[in-house]
Formats: sequence, C-alpha cells, structure tokens
Amino acid sequence: MRNYLLLTPGPLSTSETVRNAMLQDWCTWDKDYNEGVVTAIRSELLQIADLGDEYTTVLLQGSGTYSVEATLSCCVAPQDKLLIFANGAYGNRMADIARYHKLDHTLVSLKETEQITADIVRQSLAAHPDTTHLAVVHCETTTGIINPIEDIAEVLRDSGITFIVDAMSSFGGIPIDIAGLGIDFLVSSSNKCIQGVPGFGLIIAKRTALAACEGISRSLSLDIYDQWKEMEQGHGKWRFTSPTHVVRAFFQALKELREEGGIEARHRRYEENHRILVQGMREIGFTTLLPDAVQSPIITSFLYPEQTFVFADFYEELKQRGFVIYPGKISEAPTFRIGNIGDVFPDDFRRLVDAIADIRR
Repeated sequence: MRNYLLLTPGPLSTSETVRNAMLQDWCTWDKDYNEGVVTAIRSELLQIADLGDEYTTVLLQGSGTYSVEATLSCCVAPQDKLLIFANGAYGNRMADIARYHKLDHTLVSLKETEQITADIVRQSLAAHPDTTHLAVVHCETTTGIINPIEDIAEVLRDSGITFIVDAMSSFGGIPIDIAGLGIDFLVSSSNKCIQGVPGFGLIIAKRTALAACEGISRSLSLDIYDQWKEMEQGHGKWRFTSPTHVVRAFFQALKELREEGGIEARHRRYEENHRILVQGMREIGFTTLLPDAVQSPIITSFLYPEQTFVFADFYEELKQRGFVIYPGKISEAPTFRIGNIGDVFPDDFRRLVDAIADIRR
C-alpha cells in the first residue's frame, strides 16, 4: 500500500511487485542468488544498453554517490588530470570527491541554468591540454537540465581521454548510445529510472578501461576493480555483504522494464508525464525554470509563482492529497521540483495538476 506518490528523482514510487520482491531472505553465498540474480542483473544491464563483450558491469553497495566516488577514485591515477564540468550540485559533488581524494583536477563551473555544450568543452580542453579524464553529469537533477553528451562525445572522439558520465537519473529512462558515444564509465543507481529501491549503485565500464584501474583505488571498500574481479571470478559474489533484498527488488524492476518495452518505451512514458505536468502547471500560472530546449523529462523545476509563496505550506497541502514533491536546489531563483519518473503514469499527473489547481484557488 502506498502512503503517497513520490514525485522525486529518487527514491521514487515503486511497483507493488518490486516491493514484494523484498519479502524473501537470500544467502549471499548461495548459487541461486549469485548466479540466478546478481549475474543475471549484470548481464541484463548490458542487454538493455545494447552492449556487447567490450563492456562489463560492477555493482557496489551504497547510494549513487558511492559509485561516483568509487569510479573517480579508482580510474584517475596520480599522474592523470581530471577535467570536471558542473552546472549543478552533482557536478560540483564530483569536484568535492576529487578534492577529498587529492586528484589532480580542474573544475569548470557554469550557471545552474547553462548547458555544458561542445564549444565549452572544446575551449576548456584547449586551456587544459594535459587532460586525461573528463567527467560530466548527463541529467543534472538540481534543475532537470539535460547536458548534450552526444556533442561532448564528438569533441572527445579519438582524443584518448577517458569519458566518465554520471547518468544517475537518466540511465534506464533516456536512451544512451554508450558504445557509440565511446563512454568509458557510466554510473547510475538502483533507485532511479529502472525503478528499484535505494541500496546500491551500478557502473557500466569498458573492460579495457576498468582493467587499467588495477591498484589505483584510494579506498578498500570503493575499489571497483577488485569488486569487478570478485564478481567475475565468484560468479556474482560481492566482496562484502551485498544488500540482498534491494538486489532482488532490482531484479524484479529490470523484469518490469523489459515488460514495458525497454528504455525507449519508458522514455516515452516519462516524456508524457512531463508534458502533462508542464502543460497543466502553465495553465494554472506556474513558470518553468528552464526553457523547453534544455529540459529533461526526468524532473522539472518551477519558479515560485509570487513572493509570498510558502513552499512548506504547499508541500503539506499536496502531501495531504497524496503527492510528495521536492524543494528547489538552486541559488539563482526560488524554485521547487517535481519528478516525472518512477512507477507513475500520465493519469497520476492529471490528478496532481487538479490537486495543485485546487490548492491555488
């Protein structure tokens, strides 16, 4: 039973069948779990991303940030130079990670409403010709802005620079041609567009790029190379205790993604959720923070409608009607955010718009 719809970028509303999948206990040494669930998940992730043997997958305990930190601290060697682009909190968080691990890095910080374009990347690379690794967030959930990784990939093509993409809130909900774009490391999480529950992150990596990470990690528990080798040699075994219930729920969520028609079908649903939301909110009198051209279908930021608007009161009114949304997270303007992802559908957004119209009367 749901107490409310979570209209956030994760954790998010999950199906009853995903939640029910957590009702059974699993042994971490058992073949049915390691080969039947974990190994199957690793294989399925490659299949839904249309990837072959050139790529592999690593699952890692913790939130998505754990996997971002693990990737950066494991693939950037002391002699390397990391170039980070940020137009929101999660790009800036990568820079925080780099500072904690004392990685040689440069942060290119943009406005929260400014896309990271190919021209910006090209100019930054010209200013930092010693760059060996480049990291960017695909969908920055601070605002909902989408960064054109296809254009960035063209700039990087044949450069030899390792391409790291934080696709936390986009993988599984927006088609990404990982191999075609030459992405070396793509990081996401169990509780985003694949619609599982929080508990582990996932890294999709080129085998050659991951193999080159041996011995680099600054951390024992965040060493994705050692985690990968254990999963490969142990047929799905994790080095340390895995979140078994969360993993089994994710296995069910992947099944439901296939049944929906895959990533492209889910993307269409999210886009329709977003379209209904934006159209309805504009009719009520709300304004989106971002122009449509740079807006993702993942999460949408709205400006406060007037100076006297009190988000806390609005939040509570909506919660009483069965909807939970997010406060804003930007410095440029007062906003709030509504997520379009999860086990939510166009009719849910029609009901949401009606509820907001009722509150605003």
